[in-house]
Amino acid sequence: MSCGCKTSGDSSRSCGTKSENGCESVDTCGNSYKLSVFDWLSDIQSPSKTNNDWVEVRFKNERKCFFKNVNQLPLHIGSIVAVESSPGHDIGVVSLTGELVNIQMNKKHQPENEILKVYRLATQKDIEVWQGLREKEESIKIQGRKIAYALQLEMKISDVEYQGDGAKLTFYYTADNRVDFRQLIKEFAGTFRSKIDMKQIGYRQEAAKVGGIGSCGRELCCSTWLTDFRSVNTNAARYQQLSINPQKLAGQCGKLKCCLNYELDSYLDTLSHFPSSNTTLDTENGKAFCIKIDVFKKKMWFAYADKAMAWYDLHIDDVKELMEMNKKGLKATPLEEVRVTEIKEKAVDIIQENNMDRFEKKKNASKNKKNWNKKPKPQNNTLLKNTTENKPISAEANTNNPKKKFKKKYPPKPNNNA
Repeated sequence: MSCGCKTSGDSSRSCGTKSENGCESVDTCGNSYKLSVFDWLSDIQSPSKTNNDWVEVRFKNERKCFFKNVNQLPLHIGSIVAVESSPGHDIGVVSLTGELVNIQMNKKHQPENEILKVYRLATQKDIEVWQGLREKEESIKIQGRKIAYALQLEMKISDVEYQGDGAKLTFYYTADNRVDFRQLIKEFAGTFRSKIDMKQIGYRQEAAKVGGIGSCGRELCCSTWLTDFRSVNTNAARYQQLSINPQKLAGQCGKLKCCLNYELDSYLDTLSHFPSSNTTLDTENGKAFCIKIDVFKKKMWFAYADKAMAWYDLHIDDVKELMEMNKKGLKATPLEEVRVTEIKEKAVDIIQENNMDRFEKKKNASKNKKNWNKKPKPQNNTLLKNTTENKPISAEANTNNPKKKFKKKYPPKPNNNA
């Protein structure tokens, strides 16, 4: 949830107001940063009477460190603090307090001997200097790339981070081989007038720092919530019946996607009930081998050795029965008799979406309706009436000249085949 500070996702700015309590909506906001932490023990009193003096402080992007609150400052999630660094001090935001800090320290095997201290709450001057340095980082990154390119170094500078007081400048880079950047450090120190620190990171860490949108349409997992990188193997794609296509299986980092491990356990659980994919069946019509399997429908496709183009889909229960027959020394039933027969229901196009001539039919029907509504015009018998009124008509004339009977005209029938 956002706190309404209009700096959501910007690691260079403060989320809260200049106060000891930090953001007003800190319980739900979590400072609106990437990889934020929700303190679910904030409303629970600790059973131990001693307070936990350790806090977790977050810096640019996902970098976090643990510091000890030796001065007993009233720190909360979202508080901007000045912490110990080498050299000088750094500015960060408190991301976690309380008992959860001990859990995170045990999880990350953080030794308590390396004590880093929280100096004070950041002043307004500290915040202004900190934000001013963050605004310079993008131009420094571009300038650093130009210097590395001029020295013909096979490396890529992916991110730059200034220390809170401007005493140190850290360059994060990726490279396939070892890079001799001694001359590069001299150039950087002379250009930027600061202590230079070079840190090599992997391609996955680079994707987490840069961020982006994945093929699923959502933000990258590594830049939003994923904190550790587990190894991903191509066997995960094989178990899920995916084609080994590097273009589809690779993420923006160029490595296999981390999401291949998400559903792997459910696939392995389902495949444990399947016969082996190397199963061969000895049937009355010859030997058959497995072509492919469908995990969701629980089917296996088999084909005869001499007729490899004809595939027969069998349910795994039927395959197990055929395997039991082979174990007893009997030949199995032919695949044609055991295959699964599915009755396909014909879809009825009620609204005629698939008919390309549906609009033309409407036009013809409208024309027929117009012709249907037309009535036959009455004949003009005024001349006949005038003659009959002036001259009497005899009986013979009536018999010889009978009145003509007019047939009733019906409207034309609509032609449905038009």
